[in-house]
Amino acid sequence: MAVMSASRLLVAISARALASTDESLTLPQLRALVVLDTCGPVKLAALATTLRVNPSTALRMVGRLESAGHIDRKTNPDNRREVILRLTPAGRDLVARVLAHRRTEIRTLVEQLPAEARAGLVPALKALTKAAHEMAVDPIDDMHRVGGLIDDPLNPAPPEPPRGGRRRAKDNTA
Repeated sequence: MAVMSASRLLVAISARALASTDESLTLPQLRALVVLDTCGPVKLAALATTLRVNPSTALRMVGRLESAGHIDRKTNPDNRREVILRLTPAGRDLVARVLAHRRTEIRTLVEQLPAEARAGLVPALKALTKAAHEMAVDPIDDMHRVGGLIDDPLNPAPPEPPRGGRRRAKDNTA
């Protein structure tokens, strides 16, 4: 019961962060933007797999996000059957604003906890995340599994690391 309550709390915090920055965006759309922000350019099929939706659902979502100016969608020049997705600067800015709002709200909440409760919170959350390893909590792991991470064939310049430097070997810790 406590885990479900905490889950609802975190979803509510995410929804409030989203509503404070862009009322037209849904939580699944935000999740797609966060995956692109974390992973860099990805194939449409890999995004669908990571989001656990069918490709046609992902395609409709991408269409809405592209119309809103958050995603750039191009045909892969190396394989014309593939669609490559990446965030636009506006999409990257939106993700940064939503995540900053969410971090601030979570920080404020955690700071209200007594020190002993805070000390137990981190190990418990790490254990919960570790137990969920098969649920692909980390989109980088999921993208590696489905072969969705690619160098950006649409940008001849060397690829910049995604925000926060998330594209890293699995055994590194941040």
